This record gives sequence, C-alpha cells and structure tokens, in this order.
Amino acid sequence: MIKFLKRLLLVSTGLVFILGITFSYTSYRSLTSPVKLPGSYLDFEIPNGSSFRSVSKQLYARGLLDSPLPLRLYARFSGKSAQVKAGEYRLEAGLTPLEILAQFIDGRSIQHAFTIVEGWSVNELLAALAQEPKLKHTLDLSSKTQLHRVLGLKEASAEGLFFADTYHFSRSDSDLSILKRAYARMHEVLDKEWEKRAKGLPYKNQYEALIMASIVEKETGLAEERGEIAGVFVRRLKKKMRLQTDPTVIYGLGESYNGNLTRKHLKTKTSYNTYVIFGLPPTPIAMAGREAIHASVQPKDGDSLYFVARGDGSHYFSSSLKAHNKAVREYQWKRRSDYRSAPKR
Repeated sequence: MIKFLKRLLLVSTGLVFILGITFSYTSYRSLTSPVKLPGSYLDFEIPNGSSFRSVSKQLYARGLLDSPLPLRLYARFSGKSAQVKAGEYRLEAGLTPLEILAQFIDGRSIQHAFTIVEGWSVNELLAALAQEPKLKHTLDLSSKTQLHRVLGLKEASAEGLFFADTYHFSRSDSDLSILKRAYARMHEVLDKEWEKRAKGLPYKNQYEALIMASIVEKETGLAEERGEIAGVFVRRLKKKMRLQTDPTVIYGLGESYNGNLTRKHLKTKTSYNTYVIFGLPPTPIAMAGREAIHASVQPKDGDSLYFVARGDGSHYFSSSLKAHNKAVREYQWKRRSDYRSAPKR
C-alpha cells in the first residue's frame, strides 16, 4: 500500500510538472503571438476605475485573447496590472497581448481634437463642448455661476477668458478639463504678450488689453489687418474718441439681435454700445487668439482713425472724417453684388 501511494505521488507530481510546463508554454505563446483583429485596427476603451480583470475579460470578449487568464496572471504577478491607464486605445494589427499591455501602461491613447474658434462667445464655446461626443460632460450649462465656482474665476465675466486654439484630449477627459487648459493658456499667452507691450498704451491692465483683443478679433477679416485695426482703436482711445465698433453693439444686444443692425441699435445705450459710451466695454466680447492679443499690445503705428469694409473682406483706412465719409459712400452706399464682410476661404 505504501509503495502504491509513493508511486501515485510520483506520477501525480510528474503530471503536475508536465501540466505546468504545458500551461507555461501555452501561456507564453498566447502572450507573444499577434492578436486577431476584425480589421487593420480596433479601438478599445478602458473606462476610469476599471480593474485589469475587467480589461482582460473585455479583450477576451472582443476576440483578442484565446483566454483572459494568461495575460491577467502575467500582469498581476509582474505588478503591471495597477499601472494600466484609462483611455481609448487604437490597437493595430500585429500587436501581441504583451505589446497591448505596454500600450495601456504607457497611456498611448487616441487623441481627439477640440478647437475653440477665434471670435466665439462663451455661450458658443459651451454649446460646442456640449455637442462633443468624445468628452465626458460634467458642466451644468444652466448654471450662470458654475464656471466661476469650478474655475475660481476672479473676473466678473467668463467672456473672452479661454484662449482660442486647438486642444487635444483623450476619451476619458472632461469638458471642464478643456476649459481649465484654455483658461490657463489664455493667462500664459496674455502674460507673455503683456511683457512685450508697446509704451504708452491706453490700458489700465492686461484685462483691458484682452478686451481690445476681442474687439480686434471680431473686426478683422484679414489677418494682416489686425495690427492696423488695433492701431485705429488705440489712437481713438488716446484722443478720447468713441470706438464706434459694431461688434460691441451686437454683443450688447444679446439674443435680441436678429442679424440686422439698425440706426436705432446704434443709438440704444448699453454698457457695450461704443457708439454711445466712451472707452472700452466692461468685458471682452469674444475669444481671442494670439495674433489679436499681440496686435492689441503692439498696434501698428500710423495716423488712421477710421476704417470701412470694402466688401471683399478687407478694409479701407482713413485719417480724416472727410476721407472716411467718402470711403463709406464708395464702399457701403454702393455695395457690390458680391459684397461680403469676410474674405474668401
């Protein structure tokens, strides 16, 4: 009986050893062989808070693994399971499970792009964020005070505080994260441009330069005219002349503006109507890009005090009211059939 038990133990030990070797070899092959994809690539998402157990199960369910166990055991005993990062990953054909795991650990996720367009209002920005399906939506657009609370804004209005640029993000990012980056970027750019500002500008602080930049942004059709338009407005401020710029009037009208700016609108007093008030409006009227900010702090020298749209996207600049009125008669009263305020793209 004892001899039988010894033989049985010896046989069992041998079988366990053989099974262990077989499992190790099979596991090695499964971890180092290219996965099978339905096409040239597969987009795979790891939500925030996912365990690697659930990740390996999902890989198995999508047909990328013959079994979730080998990869799960390898990740666990190598200490790599806790290093996997949430995100959306593009898995290319030819990758092995070990290479996929390395991609998850490096966080090489798919990068999407969201562009804040120069000249957008904050309402247009928030509406665009709400329509971006690849962002996690955390903002309550019905709350007027939420942006000030979550971003810690010191300014009275959120208008114009987000830098117009393209921001790349992964699928796990939120709408708030885009705003935080754009807000920080605005201050970074504004600080740098303010340091290089021209002497004698009629601004009390950087915020007033940003207000001017937003006006320049809305008035400019051709990029090369930004500096000249800023120069006109700066000279008007220095001479205590009203800015008399239509975009500020339109902004002050808010939702009541229907696309047709009338003489009555120009005479209606609001804190933004620069045909009525002197100086700058109280806040920016749009999001500005670097070029408009640069133009506001380094305006082009000259003597022009007026400009009028030619109808091809460019402007005619004048240094006297007489010359300006003549240009108005030429370009506005006798508008060409293909008149447009912005240049062809």
